[in-house]
Amino acid sequence: MKVLEKNGQVIEGNFEEKEVKEAFWHTSAHVLAQAVKRLYPDTKCAIGPAIDNGFYYDFDFSFPFTEENLAAIEKEMKKIVKQSLPLEVFEVTKEKALDYMRERQEDYKVEMIEELPEGETITFYKQGDYEEFCAGPHVSNTCVIKAIKLLSTAGAYWRGDEKNKMLTRIYGISFPKAAELKDYLNMLEEAKKRDHRKLGKELGLFTIMEEGPGFPFFLPKGMILKNTLIDYWRKMHTREGYEEISTPILLNRQLWETSGHWDHYRENMYTTVIDDMDFAVKPMNCPGGMLVYKMEPRSYKELPLRLGELGLVHRHEKSGQLHGLMRVRCFTQDDAHIFMTEAQIENEIQKVVKLIDEVYKKFGFTYHVELSTRPDDSMGTEEEWEVATNALENAIKAMSIPYEVNEGDGAFYGPKLDFHLQDSIGRTWQCGTIQLDFQLPQRFEAEYIGADGEKHRPIMIHRVVFGSIERFIGILIEHYAGKFPTWLAPVQAKVLPVSDKFADYAKQVAEALKASGVRVEVDDRDEKLGYKIRQAQLQKVPYMLILGEKEQSAGTVSVRKRDLIDENDSPELGAMSVEEFAAIIKEESQY
Repeated sequence: MKVLEKNGQVIEGNFEEKEVKEAFWHTSAHVLAQAVKRLYPDTKCAIGPAIDNGFYYDFDFSFPFTEENLAAIEKEMKKIVKQSLPLEVFEVTKEKALDYMRERQEDYKVEMIEELPEGETITFYKQGDYEEFCAGPHVSNTCVIKAIKLLSTAGAYWRGDEKNKMLTRIYGISFPKAAELKDYLNMLEEAKKRDHRKLGKELGLFTIMEEGPGFPFFLPKGMILKNTLIDYWRKMHTREGYEEISTPILLNRQLWETSGHWDHYRENMYTTVIDDMDFAVKPMNCPGGMLVYKMEPRSYKELPLRLGELGLVHRHEKSGQLHGLMRVRCFTQDDAHIFMTEAQIENEIQKVVKLIDEVYKKFGFTYHVELSTRPDDSMGTEEEWEVATNALENAIKAMSIPYEVNEGDGAFYGPKLDFHLQDSIGRTWQCGTIQLDFQLPQRFEAEYIGADGEKHRPIMIHRVVFGSIERFIGILIEHYAGKFPTWLAPVQAKVLPVSDKFADYAKQVAEALKASGVRVEVDDRDEKLGYKIRQAQLQKVPYMLILGEKEQSAGTVSVRKRDLIDENDSPELGAMSVEEFAAIIKEESQY
């Protein structure tokens, strides 16, 4: 596949390469805009980028947009693709670009061009009767887009500002092969069935109330799931030498000014005034961790010092961006901050990588790693950033782990390694991260006494494994389709007496299992056994224990499992003692 760069150079590439895929989807967005302008010439075009899964374009339509319009646009896009239009790239001055867009009354394009520096040379990409100013790159011909589908529409404020006009955003996906589109659409259908918001309600895990948009309520079964994850987290971190701390949710403005958050992150923070002093609800845990480090003099003999925190943080998200547990306004971050000497950097990074790898494998995830470099809005010198970036890169290279470079996507205080896990239906989620920070120890004047008796500045790692525990739970719900492994399942076994006669025995069995640490419920409703089994299956319970005359007489349980290994497997495990069943659950609950 040929990619046309803005300098006119044509590069060969494969669709699976990130840059080629972005160019492919960016071109598809231009095809979308071209189709819209052909059908509805007075429509104004805003922006149309490639995104993680496909592309979108924002339009200002002069009429109420409907599903019929969407179908017509998709049909026109397919016509454009069949025309095999070659793409051309050319440069114009800022003045000519403005004249061109003003003539066509493309107000949004005019606004963007006007913001560019004077004397700026602007590139345009042209395909047939459509041309647009754009930095590219694009594929060299529309004919390579063999399969295309417009997926949905949404409202989107121009530039994400609710004071601006609401535009119509059209989302789409495209591929170089029809079979790839078919697979993707099948994945979307499967994703709908796994939607964590739907399953979270059905399984009684969590809810979002009107009284608290973006602030999740965890229900009793959801708390069992959350606490089980936290117990696992604590066990892993205790083993790895972390000490757990807890820092306040509310801290004063001076702290956030020292950390740099007040200047670089203020728009995402909730604030209040106490005793005429500005305070902020913490969006991150790191400044509190710095204060804990500075409470007492530190020696090189204490380093590395690993401080873990399950900190509740709050970040302002626009209402249109909220999405179940995936995008919330408050969440528990499984944070840790590691203070170390420069000589310890590589070893500590590798320890964290191994921990993340172990945890993700526990849940059946594969992942890939991205090295994110210095963003435009950042603190520190070029030399500091170079040392930090090289340290991360050298550490991951030494472990022979493949990685991609994500230019300009680092934190404002340092570069990072981001871990993108892949779930059971092929979607990727960015969860774990390792951020190397030279800045906060400097800003907080953190020190330790070295072996030479002199004061030195520690270096700091910020890292998470789950990221947001709430979001990780959302990912797990969809990854497992609600069928959690036994160790995570809020209810591990359901006791099903075949009639009221065996209700007392059912309660005895449940009590014995609870005493053995099994999470168990009894369904003693006056319903037929088949109905109870179906209900237990809908609740995704790993095991069902069926009790009748035979079981009561023998003091046993008849075990039926939820998951089958293959089509030849049977759900029936047969009769066994309560102790034998409890031993099975204990074995499957090890972590």
